Amino acid sequence: MSRSERITNKLVAGLIPPAKGNYITYDATGAGGQDPVRGFGVRITANKVKAFVLAYRHNGISRIITLGRAGVWSAEAARKRAKELRKAIDTGTDPLADKEADRTAPTVRQLTDDYIRDHLPTKRVSSQEGDKKMIARFILPKLRNHKVADVTLGQLRALHRDMASTPYQANRVAALLSTMFGLAIELQYRTDNPAKGIKRYPEPPRTKYLTPDEIGRLTAALDAATDQRSANVVRLTLLTGCRVGEALSARWENLDLDEGRWVKPAHTTKQKATHETPLSDAAMMLLRRILSDAPAAGGGPLVGPYVFPGRVHGTHHDNIKRFWWGIRTDADLDWLRIHYLRHTLESVLASAGASLPMIGALLGHTQPATTARYAHLYDDPLRRLTNQVGHVVNGTKPAEVVPLRKGDAS
Repeated sequence: MSRSERITNKLVAGLIPPAKGNYITYDATGAGGQDPVRGFGVRITANKVKAFVLAYRHNGISRIITLGRAGVWSAEAARKRAKELRKAIDTGTDPLADKEADRTAPTVRQLTDDYIRDHLPTKRVSSQEGDKKMIARFILPKLRNHKVADVTLGQLRALHRDMASTPYQANRVAALLSTMFGLAIELQYRTDNPAKGIKRYPEPPRTKYLTPDEIGRLTAALDAATDQRSANVVRLTLLTGCRVGEALSARWENLDLDEGRWVKPAHTTKQKATHETPLSDAAMMLLRRILSDAPAAGGGPLVGPYVFPGRVHGTHHDNIKRFWWGIRTDADLDWLRIHYLRHTLESVLASAGASLPMIGALLGHTQPATTARYAHLYDDPLRRLTNQVGHVVNGTKPAEVVPLRKGDAS
């Protein structure tokens, strides 16, 4: 049902709701002969809801678009909007279709879902966890409900700027945003990548090994952990410099706790060569404790083939990634990768004066250049040696003479 009257605020206020359904009062010529806006009207429902509307035809199909609620919009404001849309309609635009398209346009929330579903599986598991964490902590809280097509470079720069105190993390988020908006182009959500304009912060070289204080924090977090099996994997990695995969797959048959040796079969090492490494007293103490803590059976420990057995009999523990992420947080070492534990042992050995070939042999390096990256850590022991020479020359302090053994000078 419909009727025609000049639409004014007074008319809207006096509309009487129908018993059921709704009806529309369309704009008509008013006092003074003002021309009506074709199709402009006000609709009232049986529930007393009043809204301004515009009726039109597009490609022969009747359409009605809601302009806004009466009371929120005045009659004149609604009339002005109706005139603007009427001009667009006359040039072939379909405003209702545009409105529906805008309502269903993908948001950043949808883009992150697309990214996690389609792109994330191509990355390493550790990288997947890192991306999910950045999405949840930094991207969604700022951009969740924004339309992908509406996100601007200014918004992304502001997000990046808010993270200026953590430049490494800020730059990783910027890189992730760039990848996500690259995916948005592939999905035809937009035609450009606004994240390409984010200027990255300078990143000073990051120390890839732990200081004594940081080692203490990591050790305390490991001691407090509920999952001591995974904690022991980390401890063995730190004490021996082995790769985490080597620790997880370690077998008792390859460990000699009397002689203090660990023979790693070729198929378990990165270099695909058998590698024998000595075990420190601390490493042997750890392994003996693990052995003594094994479930008892028949008066003695029930020992399977693996140092760190899996949940299924005959398998080994195969994943500590979730545990590692928690430990890093507990120790306030979010930057720490588990491979840096290997670097930490290398740095401790170098600082103690061990030669580069000795370190390379201990850790199974096949290329001298791999070990040579720690040469700068010799500064302190070399300085101590040169100081001894200075004392001899100046006669200020007798130097401690340490005989060199064959091979020490290499």
